[in-house]
Amino acid sequence: MNQARNPYEQHLDRCTANYTPLSPLSFVQRAASVYGHRTSVVHGERRWTWRETFARCRRLCSALQKRGIGLGDTVAVVATNIPAFYEALFGIPAAGAVINPINIRLDAEAIAFILDHGEAKMVITDTEFAPVMKEALKLCKVKPVVVDIADATAPCHDRLGATEYEELLAEGDPEAPWELPKDEWQAMALCYTSGTTGNPKGVVYHHRGAYLTAVGNALSWSLPHNPVYLWTLPLFHCCGWCFPWTIAMQGGTNVCLRRIAAANIYHAIGTEGVTHFCGAPIVLNFIVNASAKDKAQMTRTVKVMTAGAAPPAAIIEAMETAGFDVIHAYGLTETYGPSVFTAPQEEWAAYTKQQMAQIRIRQGVRYPTLEDLDVIDPDTMQPVPRDGATIGEIMFKGNLVMRGYLKNAKATDESLGGGWFHSGDLGVMHAENYIQIKDRSKDIIISGGENISSIEVEEVLYRHPAVLEAAVVARPDEKWGETPCAFVWLKADQPPVGADELIEYCREHMAHFKAPKTIVFRELPKTSTGKIQKYKLRKEAEALGSMT
Repeated sequence: MNQARNPYEQHLDRCTANYTPLSPLSFVQRAASVYGHRTSVVHGERRWTWRETFARCRRLCSALQKRGIGLGDTVAVVATNIPAFYEALFGIPAAGAVINPINIRLDAEAIAFILDHGEAKMVITDTEFAPVMKEALKLCKVKPVVVDIADATAPCHDRLGATEYEELLAEGDPEAPWELPKDEWQAMALCYTSGTTGNPKGVVYHHRGAYLTAVGNALSWSLPHNPVYLWTLPLFHCCGWCFPWTIAMQGGTNVCLRRIAAANIYHAIGTEGVTHFCGAPIVLNFIVNASAKDKAQMTRTVKVMTAGAAPPAAIIEAMETAGFDVIHAYGLTETYGPSVFTAPQEEWAAYTKQQMAQIRIRQGVRYPTLEDLDVIDPDTMQPVPRDGATIGEIMFKGNLVMRGYLKNAKATDESLGGGWFHSGDLGVMHAENYIQIKDRSKDIIISGGENISSIEVEEVLYRHPAVLEAAVVARPDEKWGETPCAFVWLKADQPPVGADELIEYCREHMAHFKAPKTIVFRELPKTSTGKIQKYKLRKEAEALGSMT
């Protein structure tokens, strides 16, 4: 039936009464209406209500618009997890602009590149980072307006701009109109990848994707109304995995944390009644390995979402023994953060500890707001068998996939080719439709024609009681082509262990050819989000030379 004869297309048109573009900006407006007197943000001794937070977001939006910032303009933010950053995630896109959260641990040259690439009109910067920002502003070609956040908890109070954040808010109207975008495809955020092999790529988020990821976070985690959420996850990382908007949607309380340390986390749990937090596996690692003086007695179960290529099962088990309920999620900057999670099944209640250890290392199934997820042969673009063994590339499809890379058509076309987002992660699909990462494509070790998953070797190493951190990469080998080389950092409170003992331990717990042939004891290099920088370790392994 053509459209002219279709009765459902006759006088049943889209209008303002029956259609509104999806945007997470609506969540803070609703929170102020429904939970106006509830605490929205906690920062040290300071407290704000949702009504107050919404008014501050409106002030920021209004002030930016008065300064001529609007549709398509970029406003960068360089800050730790403080209230101003949380407000910026609403106020900047409400002005029609695009928020550009910048990694606080980047050097001046990298920050300057991002400011130039994103054509920042303004940068709102925490005074803690004044030294590196001062250098970055000298290096960049654009000359953004600089607004300083003079937060009392910052260790440095040097000012770089003519305006302080509270002064900027004072320019705005707390009753200014709060308007959603006319087009939900409108750019909302610009988040840069880690750029470990060159300049980072600018990932563009739209309002629809941010809205649906925020909803997906709550649905997948069974997040209740009014949670008390601790900000251990950096707000600059994928816009805090879209949880700033999720917590507003649920009328929760955001507990800010400038310093991410085990003692601070335990203290916040005890004093603020924290119920939930997110973090990379490295955060979980230092929580479970905290010193006795930093730990506190847990009086309630705290729910934790962790996301990474493969958080070791041993760490998750240790967290749960300590009183934390851990859910494993997975995603990338290009998918708004996590969009895959380990959906629990009833039959798991009867599983042994060993069976659950195998379940825990799977990444899981797609969010209910993600259209499709599969493990696909990148050459044929056909799904691999659901046998838990055949390796393919993990690919995503749907609203939780980025618009693309800013000013990089080639990379955009390659990553979105064939109607799927190509993650670059290699994995398998289990019979129950749960995916499991085996490695990044560049991290697979090919030894004597056999594929060895570095993650599988790392899992075994993490089970050893003396191992705090482990990373495995390929080392050149004249006979086998490549062999596993393990970089290991040991626990300070355990008896020392040697390379031979660790190698033998691995040989006892896995096929001998998969066990590392080389062990290097050293602290592991990491990105600002806690990911181990394997590219540095690969260079170090190559420098060791070929084994004979």
